Amino acid sequence: MYIVAIAWLYVVFMMSITEQSAVAGVATFLLYGVFPLTIVLYLMGTPQRKRNRQRIEKMKAAPKEKPAQATEDKCESNVEKTIEEVRTGDSSTMVHAHRTKPPEH
Repeated sequence: MYIVAIAWLYVVFMMSITEQSAVAGVATFLLYGVFPLTIVLYLMGTPQRKRNRQRIEKMKAAPKEKPAQATEDKCESNVEKTIEEVRTGDSSTMVHAHRTKPPEH
């Protein structure tokens, strides 16, 4: 998806440098490239944001069992860390999270 966006910005940049004036070039770049591209990328990212929001709600609503206090603290910190990763978009650790086994306590 991002390769298409980069290619489109390249095409629009080439269009803008061939304009007669700098003002027309900047206007072309913004009106044909940046503004429409931000709208399209925002709309295409909506399903991922919805999944992230549902994942956060699911984690918060999950019933908690009564394990040992140390284990509970560790699990809560992992959930909070995962929620923060979802909010910030840092999914580098979440990609492999479903493949690894939970720690044995």
